[in-house]
Amino acid sequence: MSRASARTHRARRRRRSAGLVATVVIGAVVVAAVAGVFAFAVVRPDPPTVAASATPTPSTSAAPTATASPSPTATPSATTAPTPEAPASPAAQGCDGPSTVMGVWAHPDDDIIFGNPTISDALEAGDCVRTVFVTAGDAGKGMRYVEARELGILRAYNDMRGAQGLWDSTDLTLTSGVHVRRLTPQGDPRVSVIFLRLPDGNITGAGFADTGFATLGRLYDGGIPSLSPVSGGSPVSREQVLATVHELSTGFAPQRVLTHIPRGSAFAPGDHPDHSVVGSVVRDALSSDPAVAPGIRYFVGYPSADLPRNVEGAVLDAKVDTYRIYTQQDEVIRCADRAACLGTRKFGEWLRRSYPKTEAELQLG
Repeated sequence: MSRASARTHRARRRRRSAGLVATVVIGAVVVAAVAGVFAFAVVRPDPPTVAASATPTPSTSAAPTATASPSPTATPSATTAPTPEAPASPAAQGCDGPSTVMGVWAHPDDDIIFGNPTISDALEAGDCVRTVFVTAGDAGKGMRYVEARELGILRAYNDMRGAQGLWDSTDLTLTSGVHVRRLTPQGDPRVSVIFLRLPDGNITGAGFADTGFATLGRLYDGGIPSLSPVSGGSPVSREQVLATVHELSTGFAPQRVLTHIPRGSAFAPGDHPDHSVVGSVVRDALSSDPAVAPGIRYFVGYPSADLPRNVEGAVLDAKVDTYRIYTQQDEVIRCADRAACLGTRKFGEWLRRSYPKTEAELQLG
């Protein structure tokens, strides 16, 4: 190769090297620029959202993440947790009829003696009827007598609802902690009867030896801390009895509540002590509930015999027949026919009357 050719070759190599360097430099600049843009995208502050804090917080991650643009619902501080709903009562029952009537009575038969014809009219109208008996009405005679009275009540309700048939029995422990037995006629969920089976307090209010002279009245007044069902099971407190009535009312959502005249009313003296206590329990438990209180009716008990007769004709005939069916299971007050039932001392006069009172009519002292 000549010297001229060598010089030309070296010049070409220098130009290629210079071009390569320039290319490398330009590439480095481009890469740096891209990296700068990428770095800005990574470390720039997140945009504020409606629910976020007023001061945006920059991301410190090394790469973009799905949280770079948070959703407005991502901040729990802006949301109040909902209040959990109270659990439904195991005894809750809806109603497909026009309305629900809840009865709370001291003894099995108080409903058909003092509460009729209101109850039979409700059943005839297609209403749901939920009846609760607080005491067993045992009269110190034990469970054989209790079960006989309960059977009589179920047969009386068969007569009122115009259908014969068997009843399904379910044992329930309510949210209040009280154990109850519920019976519902097969194929007719409009009707249910609930028994708490607490001891009968006796006409004197002193109770019976067989149940240790423990009474609902003594429980209500604070004389005893608890009361055990005659069928066994856990004892219940005054607060549990009140809570049970309120729980059942909430579970049934009644438009009307039927019960006894409470203590303190001008119509209470001379009534059975259990009647008055149950009326007071219902009033204490439900009278402050605006959805229920206007529909509470307090029925005059034993003192109704001093008021004018106001049940007669076909209505009286139907009432007496329902009562007669019940008495076939009650050895104490059994009557064979209409005349015998109406001729029974005191009971015949109570059957001829039914006096529901509103809160305003109680004449509380």
